[in-house]
Amino acid sequence: MPSHADADHGFPSLGRHILAVKWNDRWQIYHRLSALGIRCWCSPYQPLQVEIPSPAAAIQLWSVVRQLTISAQDQARWLNNCWNVSPAKL
Repeated sequence: MPSHADADHGFPSLGRHILAVKWNDRWQIYHRLSALGIRCWCSPYQPLQVEIPSPAAAIQLWSVVRQLTISAQDQARWLNNCWNVSPAKL
């Protein structure tokens, strides 16, 4: 019997991905993803590669990259918009 983690959720192939991020951001992203238990690696002068085993890991990846690549003003605006969304709009 397959485990829940092995279930097909109908998402496109998650697997391995190469991230196109600034070189000075990739180590911060690498360390944060590693702390979250998301497998990632990069060699010197090579882009960061990430193994995305699940939709939850994809969301975590998106969140980590977003935190390091958008301005503090844009982060504050996005968070403020989240607080203003009424439950009826969800």
